[in-house]
Amino acid sequence: MTVVLDGRSLTVEEVVRVARRREQVELLPDALERMAAARAVVERAVERGDVVYGLTTGVGVRKRVQVGRDELAEFNRRLILNHLVATGPEASSEVVRATMVRLANGFALGTSGVRPELAERVVRALNADDLPTVRTLGSLGQADLASMADLARGLLGDEPPAAKEGIALLNNNSFSTGIAALAVADARQLLLTLDVAGALDLEAFAANLTPLHPDVAEVRPYPGLREALARLRALLEGSRLWADGAARNLQDPLVFRCLPQVQGAGLDALRFVEGQLAIELNSSQENPLVIVEEDRIVSVANFAVIPIASAIDFLRVVLASVLTSAGERLVKLLELPLSGLPEGLAVERGLAEDSLSEFGVVAQALVAEARLLAQPVSFEVASTSHAEGIEDRMTMAPLAGRRLAEFVDLGERVASIELLVAAQAIDLRGEEPLGAGTARAHALVRECVPFSGRGDAAPSDLEPLRQVVEAGGFAALP
Repeated sequence: MTVVLDGRSLTVEEVVRVARRREQVELLPDALERMAAARAVVERAVERGDVVYGLTTGVGVRKRVQVGRDELAEFNRRLILNHLVATGPEASSEVVRATMVRLANGFALGTSGVRPELAERVVRALNADDLPTVRTLGSLGQADLASMADLARGLLGDEPPAAKEGIALLNNNSFSTGIAALAVADARQLLLTLDVAGALDLEAFAANLTPLHPDVAEVRPYPGLREALARLRALLEGSRLWADGAARNLQDPLVFRCLPQVQGAGLDALRFVEGQLAIELNSSQENPLVIVEEDRIVSVANFAVIPIASAIDFLRVVLASVLTSAGERLVKLLELPLSGLPEGLAVERGLAEDSLSEFGVVAQALVAEARLLAQPVSFEVASTSHAEGIEDRMTMAPLAGRRLAEFVDLGERVASIELLVAAQAIDLRGEEPLGAGTARAHALVRECVPFSGRGDAAPSDLEPLRQVVEAGGFAALP
């Protein structure tokens, strides 16, 4: 398939396809026409000698310095060179590709004033997988200046950008938005996986399923709660636990009983972030802004991506509760007084071997680390002394996205342990039938990791199981 960029309809799913599956990209002819019309506004402004920030003036504190017509090429070249100050590790190829597709789509909106040829150049490099080297650190999230300078330098080489193209390449948040798109897509898959792991926990604990009654969402109509309930009921369809008297307890611990509410809250938070991201992927992020209808270029602040940075912060906070609950469920399954099964899920009581006990420690370590990543970053404020006090605001959007990506990685590892522990408990309990979806999940776990019998060492490598989690094998159930 080919992803067509029109500046108005790019989706997270399309960003993922371009970034990870290397799908081809093309620009809609109408978008090329919009870019040409905006470019004409830029050229007329230069011809008239209009005072326009970043076009006929310097940037930052040098906004008071005029740039002559014969200096424009050199000014734009040096604008990029002077921002090559990023540091840290190189961004992954998928992050660079996500950045490039967002940049090209932003150009396609027709508000930046770049030549259509520049947007086509970005698309050609993307389709050829000819990727610039982009360093990760150095952006405040008020335009990803340093990282975008790396990208611009890699795209253009020694060729100077045309008038206004230097600032158009730098003064946007394509890097932050690209990171966010990939991380949010992964967060959705993690949440769906944790639905499955949670349903398997209910089977493993021989839990009471009355908290999954459909009226729960009728009397408390959160969309996420409704969705979580429906999915958990589908996963558990046909389970013996629906029968009267099958549950071990009248009321189970809260992390089992509140499973649909917690998962539903995660889905509601995710849906909000996805809505914000859908807007940001198809929005102007530049300064100054070309307004074709008025034949003018105005100074704005669309590079302030607080809607995305704060939304991702919110998502991490909610996911911290989701992951903490998952970790607590798996620890309870390992404890005889709570699960009713041998300590550590050994094959029988009274054995000296640890069996799976130590996985509880590992899970707690991973969950604790993930919770630390949930700390919000978007309310940080820069020093007002920089740039004569002009640049006194930050969103830390790249950090917000990176922390979400790191959180999801830890979450996948917790989910892998949760699935392993639940499968062991189910085998020890030996009660059937499982639900239609939970039976498939159990079988999928056993394709990756065998049952731990008497005298067996604990599985030392859960990577095969984690890879199935990462690939969406559990998220796709039932």
